[in-house]
Formats: sequence, structure tokens, C-alpha cells
Amino acid sequence: MTALWDWIDAYLEHMQARKLAANSLRAYRRDLESVAIDLAVVLDREPDEITVDEVTTGPLRSAFARFAGPRSAASVTRAWSTWNGFFGFLVIEGAAVGNPMQVVPKPRTPMRAPKPLQGEDTPEQLLRRVAEGARAARNPWPERDLAVLATLLCTGVRSAELLGLTVASLVGRPGERRIQVSGKGGNRRSVPIERPLDEIINAYLDSRRLRFGLRVPGTAPLFVDHRDEPLRRGGLQYLVRTSLRAAGVGDRVQRGALVHAFRHTFATRLAEDGASVIEIAKLLGHASITASQNYIDATAREQRMAAGSNRTYAALAEVADSP
Repeated sequence: MTALWDWIDAYLEHMQARKLAANSLRAYRRDLESVAIDLAVVLDREPDEITVDEVTTGPLRSAFARFAGPRSAASVTRAWSTWNGFFGFLVIEGAAVGNPMQVVPKPRTPMRAPKPLQGEDTPEQLLRRVAEGARAARNPWPERDLAVLATLLCTGVRSAELLGLTVASLVGRPGERRIQVSGKGGNRRSVPIERPLDEIINAYLDSRRLRFGLRVPGTAPLFVDHRDEPLRRGGLQYLVRTSLRAAGVGDRVQRGALVHAFRHTFATRLAEDGASVIEIAKLLGHASITASQNYIDATAREQRMAAGSNRTYAALAEVADSP
């Protein structure tokens, strides 16, 4: 099998065996097929006629140049990583003698600054107001709303991870409770939770049993909507947006962040309270500590301590105290 298109299918099948999320697989396919179509234009061939042997550095650079034209640097970088992994697979399978991606340029994308909820007491204000039933709804369910928001703020899980939780994801004895999270790439991690969050989740589950009159099995999704259906991405975003607005803190979410602002808040507070980069990486499920280091770099406390150690401040203090 030498056709590039066939090897793309084989690679995607290989990735599917790793239990990747459906959205991730679709992104892999989109990046592989889009660049392959640009390769076909460069080589003046039909996409399904291209062989792996034809994908050399020159055509591949030209194809990526075409691909990059209308797209953002982040999209190009993602596609570059996808093709780099694809060629790694081809080399292992013996379909390619080397990886030409090493000489295909990719844009440098600066590390994005974290976007936590603004305001020192915003999380506490939000939780108090939601617990009081501030979020208006035709069928109010403050226990569920509070459990969702508290879980986001106290565990730092991604929205997809939260929606993938089941009742059985809660494990451990009282006082040693944890949430088992299935993260990116099928990687699993265990996030400790303390008694206040455990009690809030249990109160929500009790209210769920009363509301629907049903036993909640371990295989059931942890968070559901008002019809006892699994909470979905749109419903989660709506819950978060309306809760922030009802609590009077809707203006404290930075542009481009909503549910993810809760994850950034969790990580930023960890960094401010002295957690190490390794601890942050483990709790957030980062494959690399580079992303976790970003939270520490953005933490003003460490920068203030460093700046405050400047010996000139001691002299300045003496001048300020002198009559």
C-alpha cells in the first residue's frame, strides 16, 4: 500500500485505537486531508493518486505554504504537528525512509496568557449567589448549578472532561475522595477533592434522585440537564454564562474565555499559593510542563517578591522614614 490517501486512513485507524475523542479524530482527518489536497495541486495530481514516495520536502513545503495562506498560525501549527506525527507513523511502518517535516517551517505561536476570572473574590461571590438561587430559570435547580460550577473551580477540569464524568468517576473513602478524569488522548488522571465539594456533589445527587424519582447508577453521567439527559456543551456554556450574569460578575470574564476561565482560575490560584509546576501539570493533565509553567510565569506574586528584593527599596524606605 503506497497511496498517501490509504496511509492517511491507516493512520487515523491507528489513532482511533488510542481512544481519542471524536472531535480530535475529526481534527486529525481535516488537517491531513486538507494538506493532501494542496499537495495534489502542487503535484498536479488527483489526491488519491499521490504516493508516499512523491511527498518530498519541496512539494510538502509548497503545500504547507498554500495551506497556511488563509489560516491562523495556530491552525498551521496544529496541522504541522499532525503531519509530523503522521510521518513518524509512516517511518515506523516502513512506508517512508525519513520524516520531511523537519525541514517544513512552522509559525512560532506565542504562549497565550491565562485568562482567569477577574476580581479577587469573583469565584466566592459566584458560588454564594448561585447557592442562593440567583440564577433564574423556568425549572430552577440550584443544587445542580452549584455542583457544576464548584467542580469546575475546584478541579480545573476541561469542559469536555466535565461532561464525560460519570457517577462512578467519584472514588475513594470520605476524606480521601477523588475524581477520575479521562483527559486528552485518553490519558487518565485523578484529582483530589475536599469535603466541601464532596458534600455539594452529594447534595446535588440527592436532589436529582428526588427530582426524577430514579436510582442513579454508577454508569450514569454525573451531570444532567432538566430532562435527566446528559449535560452537553451548549447547555454547560449557557449554565455558566447565565450564572455569571445572575451573580453580577458577567463582566469579569475575559474575551475568548468562558468555561475555560474556570480552569485558568484553578491553575492561577494554585500557582499563587505556591504549587510547583509539576503539581500543576499533574492536576491539569498537561502532557508538558511548559503549559503549566505559563501559569507560574503569569503569577504576579512571584514577580512582586522578586522585584521587592531589590536593595534599592531598603534605601528608599530609609529616605521615606527620614524627617
